[in-house]
Amino acid sequence: MWNDELEELFLRTGHRFRRVEPRRRMRDYVRGLLGPVGRKNGWQLAEYAGHRTPDRLQRLLNGARWDADELRDDLQHYVAERLGEPDGILILDDTGFLKKGTTSAGVQRQYSGTAGRTENCQIGVFAAYATTRGRALVDRELYLPKSWTDDRDRCRAAHIPNERTFATKPDLAKAMVLRAIASPLPIAWVTADAAYGQEWRLRRMLEETGLGYVLAVPKSQQVPHFGRIDHLFSQAPEEAWEQRSCGDGAKGPRFYHWAALQITSIEDFDGEMPTHQRWALARRSISKPEEIAYYLCYAPLGTTVERLVRVAGTRWAIEEAFQAAKNECGLDQYEVRRYTGWMRHITLAILAHAFLAAMAADAAAKGAAETVPALRLSPWQKFGGSWQLATHPSPLTSPSSVHAH
Repeated sequence: MWNDELEELFLRTGHRFRRVEPRRRMRDYVRGLLGPVGRKNGWQLAEYAGHRTPDRLQRLLNGARWDADELRDDLQHYVAERLGEPDGILILDDTGFLKKGTTSAGVQRQYSGTAGRTENCQIGVFAAYATTRGRALVDRELYLPKSWTDDRDRCRAAHIPNERTFATKPDLAKAMVLRAIASPLPIAWVTADAAYGQEWRLRRMLEETGLGYVLAVPKSQQVPHFGRIDHLFSQAPEEAWEQRSCGDGAKGPRFYHWAALQITSIEDFDGEMPTHQRWALARRSISKPEEIAYYLCYAPLGTTVERLVRVAGTRWAIEEAFQAAKNECGLDQYEVRRYTGWMRHITLAILAHAFLAAMAADAAAKGAAETVPALRLSPWQKFGGSWQLATHPSPLTSPSSVHAH
């Protein structure tokens, strides 16, 4: 039952809250994030929990003593148990949170891929974990521009820790990869868009840890011994392009023309025989052949092109995770301004999102939701005029509303 599973999740995370009061408020908060609340801000979450004011929930986010990073560690254990598979894929990306004013931690006018333009916003860098069983967000960091990290008085006012100095988005992603490797999450691959794939330090780190990767890169990316990657593939004969599906989207298999080239084998760092291969990969639109995306890859010897294509196609899963976490768990509906409040709200929201992912995986495994995509489920149904946790899931949205990227 949904309620039993949620109680089990609360029990396994409750030890992170040493006092009874914040432990209860955490339960109220997560139940509200999962519940039928119009906009999941302080007042409406408090009203749903039966509180007269949002003070106690605000104290949970801003003043209570608990560590959001420790709760994130519990979340990763939970996702490993419920969704983990040996060939799991870690996906790196960022999303924007539109904000007004200048006092919210990390806010400034900056490009937001969510909005598709420069806006006054905060940027969160995230890691998602994906397998055939489902996908869930498993880590998060708030990007702090230099306009913040160079102004320590401003950082102190927003309760940003002194140790948080400037770090690029790929730097934040690297830290999350290292944490994921140290966690129980079984990971074989990492994928990300070109903003991260073009960072050679990230690629080098992944190779040193032995993780395979399929990382998008810009068309100007230099390939050792071959020059620009777009020039490399412009010389490919037409027969080098093969039609392949990179996975199912809202309208079925997503077919493109793909071309792949092995670049070089890589020796182990202790000088043993090569175990991995570098690849260059290109994806060309069938209907608009001028639209080509490029990737650099690192894979164990014997890996097929079909496998590289499938990993590349998994990147869109984090976009679906963002959409689900925002629409169903209030990921972007917070009203906190301080750094600590942001980290705590986001962590509780992705915990709620992971719960939905686990429930969707269970339902799919039992054949109860064969036509419902993962993460599009709500545990709440209306009985006799009141909302309750349901024994069985029901779809919130139809598969056609989930867009492949």
